[in-house]
Amino acid sequence: MKLRQFIFLCFLLVTGFIPAQDDLSRADILFLEYKYDLAVREYLKEMRENPLSVEQYLNLAESYLKLENYDLASNVYNQVLEKDYELPAYHLNKMLVAWKMNQENGSVRKFMEDHPDQFVPELRENAQFNFDLQETDGDKQLSANIFNLNDNSPNSDFAPSFYRDQLLFTSARTSNDSGKRGSSQPSPYLNIFVARLDPSGNILASRTFENIPKFEFHQGTPFFSEALEAVFYIRSNEANGNLVFDDNGKNALALGSADRNGNFRFLLKDLSTSFYYPFYEAETGKLYFAANFKDGFGGTDLYYVYTNNGLIMSSPINLGPRINTPGNEIAPYIFEGSLYFASDVFYGLGGMDTYKSDILEENTYSIPINLGRGLNSEKDDFGFIIKNYRENSLIGYFGSNRPGGKGSDDLYGFIIEDKPGIKTFTLNGSVVNLQTNERIPEAEIRLLDKAGKVIKEVKTDNKGMFRIEIPWQDAITVEATKNRHSRFSDKFEGEGMEAIQNAPFSMGIVSIDDLVEKTEDQTVLKLNKFYFDKGKSVITPEIAVELEKAVDAVAKFPQLQLRIESHTDSRGGAATNFRISQSRADAIKDYLESHGVSSSNILYSIGYGEDKLLNDCTDGVFCLDTFHKKNERQLIVVLNYDLLF
Repeated sequence: MKLRQFIFLCFLLVTGFIPAQDDLSRADILFLEYKYDLAVREYLKEMRENPLSVEQYLNLAESYLKLENYDLASNVYNQVLEKDYELPAYHLNKMLVAWKMNQENGSVRKFMEDHPDQFVPELRENAQFNFDLQETDGDKQLSANIFNLNDNSPNSDFAPSFYRDQLLFTSARTSNDSGKRGSSQPSPYLNIFVARLDPSGNILASRTFENIPKFEFHQGTPFFSEALEAVFYIRSNEANGNLVFDDNGKNALALGSADRNGNFRFLLKDLSTSFYYPFYEAETGKLYFAANFKDGFGGTDLYYVYTNNGLIMSSPINLGPRINTPGNEIAPYIFEGSLYFASDVFYGLGGMDTYKSDILEENTYSIPINLGRGLNSEKDDFGFIIKNYRENSLIGYFGSNRPGGKGSDDLYGFIIEDKPGIKTFTLNGSVVNLQTNERIPEAEIRLLDKAGKVIKEVKTDNKGMFRIEIPWQDAITVEATKNRHSRFSDKFEGEGMEAIQNAPFSMGIVSIDDLVEKTEDQTVLKLNKFYFDKGKSVITPEIAVELEKAVDAVAKFPQLQLRIESHTDSRGGAATNFRISQSRADAIKDYLESHGVSSSNILYSIGYGEDKLLNDCTDGVFCLDTFHKKNERQLIVVLNYDLLF
């Protein structure tokens, strides 16, 4: 059952509500009544008499989309684009769905590239990731035993929930009519049913669920919390046995719970907002649900509230743009650290698809991954639940209107060996300058597989932050660099990969310009001035501290080509000074090479003696020691600085 049809069933058929018709044409009314085939005919008829408004063109396009005439839907959306009309998020999603189902993936990607401002970064990344998976694994069928449940009725059966060793679900069947003997005439109201399960996971028999108060109107999408011994579910807004309407005459759906004694209380109730598909996470006390708040990202979004044993303790918190899209998201379900939910976003297989997103930290999620063909189809697949079954297997259920069912929506079961949906590796954090500790924007991040092949590349944003996600690998290498900067590189596997994706990951690099300076018309490594003991060339601990900076510079920039220079003052004989300076230059070279610097990095080591004095303190001129010290110096010159980048 498509979500809008579900909403329509809950709001319109029962209440008899249709928006004020003063400004509506006959085609508009048929569209609002979900009579898409008749709406199309009427819009085409009205089009011949008067131009349609943009909103009516969009209704026509959506009608074609609902009738699965993707070619005509695409044509109408293209006509709207030609009018330079910027589509609202909901219609934008519908247009891209039509294009994709019409085998126009290239058009979808190009539109996203040409109109980046219409897509939040998370949505662009989600789409790219799932499109890439579909291109590489598009025909791969999930290895699972999927079966249609025995007790499906000719009507709509959906929204399963585990209930001890039984199964709860929502149905439009007549109360206490099982699928085998049920009437094809649907009940005017949705209700909650319970079914016994046989050892294979199939339904033995179903009946109206009687552990909640009897109710004359809609109630459905249950979730049973074993921890609280309570059932969360939705029901029509009512007071004193009568439906309650908002100012537009609409009856919305509220969310409540019934305890083990059948006592019901409303938890989330708003006359203008409907709530759907509750899920209670006992470990965190969070109550998840879908709702159509006006400030969401699209149609219905996923939210949660903090609770104290199921009692609401916070305002609703949107799960954010990594999960919610311009389409509709419903049916949250958490299993072993992964969030499963259904969405009709444009990068799915068609209709509502089930996605899996790993929960990384507080309100942070990995890219939602389409579970693929089998659990998903080109129709609506939603209300996914799963749990551990027998040894080395899992069992789960979902609703779908895929071909071959018994009713408009059927319940399906599946048995599978591993959690469905590929596992991903997510890395987020920053690139910082090791010298200044400032974050570096526009730094390049690369993930490589164990063969050294680049899997994915991104750049840090203007705050030096990044996020990157790939299908899980046995081992990865993480690299970070930027022009005129050093390169960060580290390898991870197994537990190491698990560890770095659970916390912000910082990578330090350094600019070459932070390591060098200009002196004597040369580019040299930036070292504090150091002195050898008089007449000697022994590397003292104080000298070693400075030379380690040179070792580190070459480690960060292995392409450096160096010349070591040693200079003395004019005191002493010229020949002696030349010999001492050469000995000192060679000692510096030996130290660097013994500490990891390749001999290929050191092109020369030259002792100049007193040939290149920096002042007038020559032979025969009296100078203070301070001035002589200026002439005694050791330089490590970068010969290829201007050619490095």
